Amino acid sequence: MLTLMGEPVRKIIHVDMDAFYASVEQRDNPDLRGRPVAVGHGARRGVVAAASYEARQFGVRSALPSVTALRKCAELVFVPPRFDVYRAVSRQVHDVFAEFTDLIEPLALDEAYLDVTANKAGLPTAWLTAKAIRARILEETGLTASAGVSYNKFLAKLASGQRKPNGQFAIMPEEGAAFVEALPVAKFHGVGPATAARMHEAGIQTGADLKTWSLQDLQRRFGKAGTWYYAIARGQDDRAVNPNRERKSSGSETTFEEDLTDPARIEAGVLAMADDVWAWCEKTGGRGRTVTVKIKWADFQQSTRSQSLARPIDSRATLHEASLGLIRSVFPPPKGIRLVGVTLSNFAGQQGSVTPEMSLLPESDNAA
Repeated sequence: MLTLMGEPVRKIIHVDMDAFYASVEQRDNPDLRGRPVAVGHGARRGVVAAASYEARQFGVRSALPSVTALRKCAELVFVPPRFDVYRAVSRQVHDVFAEFTDLIEPLALDEAYLDVTANKAGLPTAWLTAKAIRARILEETGLTASAGVSYNKFLAKLASGQRKPNGQFAIMPEEGAAFVEALPVAKFHGVGPATAARMHEAGIQTGADLKTWSLQDLQRRFGKAGTWYYAIARGQDDRAVNPNRERKSSGSETTFEEDLTDPARIEAGVLAMADDVWAWCEKTGGRGRTVTVKIKWADFQQSTRSQSLARPIDSRATLHEASLGLIRSVFPPPKGIRLVGVTLSNFAGQQGSVTPEMSLLPESDNAA
């Protein structure tokens, strides 16, 4: 049994489909293959939902305004999203996962963590298990996937991006700390642009820089997140793959046909989004305590306003009241509003468990 610092090591695979939505469209329409494709709407107020690798070469990325995407790539082909198809393909992919492990933690339609420590498939190593999973996905769906193999979730997620598209990469226990030290903090999963900017201001550019900070100093600078940053700077992450992970939030958003400054029309949009969220709550029984209103301004800058209640929201009226209170905090709007969204979060979660039994790689294998 492989151990790290005397403790049994989990064997985690992060599987990430390659340009999932766009790849499905290219698979189903041969005319799109090899062309720059954006899933979304090319209208003046549209947004790119996903981009093919051909489009990414021009700097086209998800969440980019359609007009900007077309300026970057005049040959860009927009196709409307088909979420029913994407969900159906996602179910095929997750059925493949289930052939290899019972511990599957979905992150989105196109990615998941798998704990293969128990070695359900009877393969010699986690590396070969990842290869077999990718081969089965290709066989079942005609789509490629990339994978990261490591001893924890944080490193497996980082590893899966190292050989994209259609590749895999492993970070062994003895390599984890050094791998993180050499990596720019802006590339850490979970460190967004705002946090990366704060780290840069503090002189933290790489994992090695982060590692020089004490736990106390990181906590003073970054609050509760400081404990997490201290651990990942050392390649440590003890989170289990959780097959029973509950949904963390439910949200809905809408882009207006024109930039709005009229409070009544803006409030109507917020109420409509709150109704969408409440419909999900009624369907699933989910209840959350935190309401967040998202605002995208006419210049594409974003703002959020949040409120956490003492107990879970139990009525549409309460959700309406909280949502309206948050949007009214920006009235009168200093500029036009193009998008509003409402999200309900702060749901309870559960922890999974693992049983260590197999090695990550044969000793002679190579992560590359």
